[in-house]
Amino acid sequence: MNDVIVELNEEKNKSLKSLTQIIYVLYALHFFYFITAIVAVIVNYVKKDEVAGTWLESHFRWQIRTFWYGLLWAGLGGVFFVTLIGIPLALAIWFANFCWMLYRVIKGWLNLNDNKPMSV
Repeated sequence: MNDVIVELNEEKNKSLKSLTQIIYVLYALHFFYFITAIVAVIVNYVKKDEVAGTWLESHFRWQIRTFWYGLLWAGLGGVFFVTLIGIPLALAIWFANFCWMLYRVIKGWLNLNDNKPMSV
């Protein structure tokens, strides 16, 4: 990653930080409505170039990785769920995935609130 941090004007920085916060809200809501995670990752990819080189870029990378790894583990749990013997394992995977995603949303949101980049 390029270590050069692009300085944004205050208005643009505030706007992009608000957008990043909205994306965290969408990821938090995904626990109730999965579609919000899909909307969030689409916004991440659409706006990715606007945050490139800023401290917010690390949050976008964090959010995108949270989505894809969360989907991977949810899918793996689904594969185990289709077999009767794999149901307990699927439930364990889904619970671990839930905890991991919750941790990532909270940690990212707290760092965003403190104006800190994510260490990815």
